[in-house]
Formats: sequence, C-alpha cells, structure tokens
Amino acid sequence: MNQTLSVIVLAAGKGTRMKSALPKVLQPLAGRALLAHSLASVAALKPAQTVVVVGHGAEQVKAAFKDHELTWALQMPQNGTGHAAAVGLAPVADGGVTLLVTGDTPLIRTETLAALTALVTEKTFALLTCNVADPTGYGRIVRNAAGEVVKIVEHKDALAANDTAVLALNEMNTGIMAAPTAWLRGALTRLEPHNAQGELYLTDVIAMAAFDGLCVATAQPESEMEIVGVNDKVQLAALERDVQRAEAHRLMNAGVTLADPARIDVRGKLTTGTDVFIDVGCVFIGDVSLGDNVSIGPNCVLKDAVIGANTAIHPMSHLEGCTVGEGALIGPFARLRPGAVLADEVHIGNFVEVKNSTLAKGAKANHLAYLGDATVGERVNYGAGSITANYDGANKHRTVIEADVHVGSNCVLVAPVTIGAGGTVAGGSTITKSTPPATLTVARGKQVTITKWLRAKKV
Repeated sequence: MNQTLSVIVLAAGKGTRMKSALPKVLQPLAGRALLAHSLASVAALKPAQTVVVVGHGAEQVKAAFKDHELTWALQMPQNGTGHAAAVGLAPVADGGVTLLVTGDTPLIRTETLAALTALVTEKTFALLTCNVADPTGYGRIVRNAAGEVVKIVEHKDALAANDTAVLALNEMNTGIMAAPTAWLRGALTRLEPHNAQGELYLTDVIAMAAFDGLCVATAQPESEMEIVGVNDKVQLAALERDVQRAEAHRLMNAGVTLADPARIDVRGKLTTGTDVFIDVGCVFIGDVSLGDNVSIGPNCVLKDAVIGANTAIHPMSHLEGCTVGEGALIGPFARLRPGAVLADEVHIGNFVEVKNSTLAKGAKANHLAYLGDATVGERVNYGAGSITANYDGANKHRTVIEADVHVGSNCVLVAPVTIGAGGTVAGGSTITKSTPPATLTVARGKQVTITKWLRAKKV
C-alpha cells in the first residue's frame, strides 16, 4: 500500500446527455461500468485511501460497488468540480499526495497515473494534459512565454469572452491532476465562481499553484484514447468500438484467428491457447478461457466458461457458467447453463440444454433434449426428445444415469431416479423408479389397433 497517496474519483455527475435513468458512471463499457474501469486503474496504484464522490444516483453507484474498499463522499447539491474535489478531500488526512481522477475517463492507464503522481513534490503540482486535433469542449492549457503552465481556460468561458487565442490552443486539460494534499486543501477553500457557469472550477487551482510559486509539471498519456471522456450514448458507442478493436488486435497478436476483427465483443477477460479460431458475431462475457485449437462458430455467446483443447462449438450456441473438456462437440443451437461440467469427448447437439449436470467422457445428447440436475456416466447415449423431470414444483431432485446406458427417444426420467449401468430405456418411456443394470426397461401404454373404427366426417 502506498501510504503517501490518496485518490479522489469524481463520479457525481448526472450525465444528462445520456438520456438514461442509469447514472453516467454506471453506463456499460466492454461489460463493466465506466467507473469500474477507472477504479481498476486506481487500485493498481495501491493507494492508502480511495474516495469516490457521488451525487446523482448515489445509492445506485454505492450499491454497484458495495464489495469494494472505498470511502464515499456525497456532493449534494453539485456546485462544480472544485466543490466536488473539496467534498472528496474532506475525509483525507493531510500529508502525502492526492490524485484526482474522473469516473468517466475509463481507459486511463495505471502507468500514466503513476508517472503523473511521481512528479509531485511539496513545491510541484502535476497536471495530465493532451495535445489533440480537435479540443472543442475541453479546457485549454495556457502557458507563458517560458512554456510554463499558468492557467486553464474552459471552452465555454473562452467562447463567452471571444478569446480566439485560447480557442486556437490544442493542448487540453484531461481533468486528472495530482498535488500535495495540504496545499490542495487550502487552494480549494479559495475557489470562487467567477465563470460563465457560476460554479467552483477545480481547474482554477492551476493558476493558484502558479501564483503560490509551485511548479506546474505536466505529463501526457501514451495515447489519446486514455483520456477520452464519455458524455452521451454516441460517444459511449464510439469508445466501445475503440475498446473492441484494441481487444481484437490483442487477440490476433496472441495468435488467435478472427474471421472478422470488427465483429467480436469481449465484455470481460478472454484468455486463449494457440490456434484458436473465432467466427463472426461472438460475444465473450466475464472470465472465458479457450484451450488450444478451440473453434467457435458464428454468433455464439460464452459467459464465465472454460473450454478445453480441440473442442468445437458450433453456431448459435450459448454457454454460461460451465466447464467443457477436451475434444468435445457443442451445438449448433446448444445451451449449457451454470453448473454444466462436461468431460472429454462429450457431444451436445442441436437444441440440447444442460443445467447443473455432469457428463462423463464420451457421453452424447445429440438432439432436442434436456439434462437438468443429472449425473451422466461414460459413453451414455441420451435420445432425442428425452428430458430429466428434475423439479416437483418445490424442490429439485437428481437423476443418475450410469455408464453405457442408452436412453431412447422421447423418454421422461422422473427424479430422483437411477438408471443402472449398461441398461436401455425404451423410447417413449416414463421412468419413475430406478432400473437395474444391463436390462431393458419399458414404461409406456400398450399399443392397440381398432380395426372397425370409423373416422368422423364433416357434416
């Protein structure tokens, strides 16, 4: 833990332009809230304390991060970024360095933040800036003839004053800064609302730092993507594509073959072995691991899944909370639900659903079937249209199908029940009692033919 570093994350904004009841910092990017990305970068710095300033939707934001070790500070009403920083600084002890970041710049890298805070001394204030082609809407960095930062002018204020010289500048303020904590606390008490918005601007502390004789040091991010803010759904969608493009490049550089790098979505962590192939339209959510030579067909969704080597997942399959062994065949149109554990060489075919069940090596359920709360032995062949009736309306019960069993088509196995090893269940049977090994069990009505029956005719 860095005992000298405290972090304040500004996350109180409503995000009016999002046109959403969901607070801006909870809007999703690559499967995680915007704020989650910022907090992950901050956490890697191991600060002594992280304070998150909340306002609009405060309870929603706090609930979303209830498992994080955070200090919460409520800014109500919102009176500008300077006021937000003061609210966030209140629970922070004097001494050391305070880093201020925004909750809506999700791609900021830990390395960039570390480099920025390293610039701070008792007499040095550190500011993250970025030279951009189009700085419209951003505060501009104003330097003197010696190249020293003297102040930041907000875009709206420059427009109001028709300050063309400032508007022509392309070095913009990212909103991320670091300062000696004790000095920052005093500076925030001196802020005044002399601007077009009538708010307390955090950026005004830059001029104070220069006036107080502090050196204003600057650092820049590795790329402009790091400091891109998100204010509306258009910007959010554009940033999502940037993130997915970068993830696609990472995968390809690791040896993955993507049928189309523009048509993959990774909303979590995807790890891959060698010679993995991923077709178009696939979505990966949470933690997904693909072993060597895994092939994923078009339009598959995998969430929190582990897929063994040499397994093929055919198109339109949905896998969640499951583990699949090596050399398995899944789909097309298969669904593996949480708790599905498949051993090597298992086949799960089209329109087959597996939930909270284990299938041993070589077991097959190739067509139109359901296996819920079941334990399936090696080399079992589970027929088309067959189901385990695992729910009695109040409780779930388990079905055990031992090794080498053959279950015919359109059977109902009413749990709790065990089908003995090597046994056969005749097609169309409803099994309510356990069956002995190596036998044929038939449980269906006797077929009857009526020879003198007359079909009804229309009158």
